Amino acid sequence: MKILSLSCHDIYKGPLILVNQAHGLDESAAEDLIPVTESRPDALLQRPAAQALARLMDEIGGWQHIAFVSAWRSRREQQEIWDDSLRENGPEFTRAYVAVPGHSEHQTGLAMDLGAKKEQIDFICPDFPYTGPCQDFRESAAKYGFILRYPEGKESITGISHEPWHFRYVGAPHAAIMQEQNMTLEEYTDCLKRFPYGSGLRRVADNGREVCISYLKAAADPICLKLPEEDSWSLSGNNADGFILTEWR
Repeated sequence: MKILSLSCHDIYKGPLILVNQAHGLDESAAEDLIPVTESRPDALLQRPAAQALARLMDEIGGWQHIAFVSAWRSRREQQEIWDDSLRENGPEFTRAYVAVPGHSEHQTGLAMDLGAKKEQIDFICPDFPYTGPCQDFRESAAKYGFILRYPEGKESITGISHEPWHFRYVGAPHAAIMQEQNMTLEEYTDCLKRFPYGSGLRRVADNGREVCISYLKAAADPICLKLPEEDSWSLSGNNADGFILTEWR
C-alpha cells in the first residue's frame, strides 16, 4: 500500500483544476511542460496533455489540416493579450473571449486553441469549423481526455462565450463522462461533491474495468490516504476546496 499525504496546497494541482472568473490560478499548477510537437518548441503543454494530443493527432492525421494556435501562457503573456485586446477590440469583446490574467486556463498548461490551417489565422478567435478534420478532432477528443471547454449555451456557467477552438485536457474517464452528460467543468466539479470518498460515482470504463470517482474535501491538517502501489488510481485537486480521486478496479 502507498500512504498519500494531501495538504491544502495540493488542491491547486492536477488535470481537473477549475480555473475561471471565480477561481484564480496558482502558478505552480503548470508543471512538467513539454513541446506539443517538434516543429513547435515554443508551444508547451503539461506532459500528459501533450502526449494525449500527439496520440489523437496521429489517429486522425490532424497536423496536416489543423494548426496549433496557442498553448501554455505565462501570466505576463496573458496580461499582454488582455491589454492588446482591450485596445484593439474594446472591453465587451475582450471580456467575452479573453480570460482575465490570473484566471486563464492557458496558464495551466492544460488548455489549447486550435485552428484550421490557412494562410492567416485569427489568434483570438481562430476558425475551427464543425466539419472536416476539425470535426474529426472534436469527435475523438473525449477518448483522449479533452473537452470542448466553452460550449454553446453554457455561457452563463463558464463566463466565456462559445469558443469552438478551445480545448482542455481533463483526462480519462472524466472527459467522456462530461461529454455524455453535457457538463461543463464547472458543472462536473459541483456534481462530484455529491459522491464523497467511500461511496463514489461508479461507471464501467471502455476497457471493461469499473471506475470509482469520489470527492475529498480539503482540511487544515493533511489528509492521509492508503492507496494501492499499482498504477490503478489518479488524484487531482479541483482548485476550489478539495480533491477528486479516480480508482480503476
